[in-house]
Amino acid sequence: MSIYSKDALKDHHALITGATGGIGFETALVLASMGANITITGRKQDKLELLKEKIFDENPQASVFMYQADLSDSNQIEYLVNTASKEMGDISLLVNAAGVLGGDIVENLTQDELEKVMHMNYTVPILLSQQVYKQMKQNKKGAIVNVSSLSGLRGTYGGTAYCGSKFALIGFTHAFALEAIEHGVRVNAVCPGFVETEMGRKAIEAKAKRENRSFDQQYKLANTGLPSGRISTPEEVANTIAFLLSDAATNIVGESVKISGGAVMR
Repeated sequence: MSIYSKDALKDHHALITGATGGIGFETALVLASMGANITITGRKQDKLELLKEKIFDENPQASVFMYQADLSDSNQIEYLVNTASKEMGDISLLVNAAGVLGGDIVENLTQDELEKVMHMNYTVPILLSQQVYKQMKQNKKGAIVNVSSLSGLRGTYGGTAYCGSKFALIGFTHAFALEAIEHGVRVNAVCPGFVETEMGRKAIEAKAKRENRSFDQQYKLANTGLPSGRISTPEEVANTIAFLLSDAATNIVGESVKISGGAVMR
């Protein structure tokens, strides 16, 4: 059930990348419930179809355009934006939720792995933002939310590539926000800690292996080690993204909003 008005994003066209992942999936559901026209994109066709079906189940009057794409292929980015715009009108809201885990300790990190993580988590959001920003700037309105991570605010063991990519995404958010706000476009980021998603479970699993613990043991520690006593849900991250895209956040610019159950207080 949405916590927002059903017409809070009426007449907006929202593009959500990584819509087949946990955060992107839930964000699409929330934005659709707020009245936005939705373009969803991701690598997994079956997951996109499931998401589209769920959106219509919850919001029969929703307007949804589905486009399967691998955004690691930069050539697909301009085509995605042009095709979505022809189908649904100019894009006024962008959620850069696509991303990958990856990397290793420095001595084992390969150039190929480093470039793969940096390209998907940093370069792709910039290239996509460039294309969408052309429309937003011309229309003098819009909002962009980049999905970074707590790993974009602090280092983690073995996180040279991943942390580097998410730190870079925060730097892009801050710098781009200064340019974009001059044209009525707001740019912000969210920085989740562990989230109840497939990617989140993989991160916990990797830490469990490194610490010589079972997944269940590490999962319990991930929850009980937080002031709130639990890790975040994808719905909580999606609701935060929705707030940043809404008119309730018109003077929030260049921020990096932590969603971590109190893991980082500073």
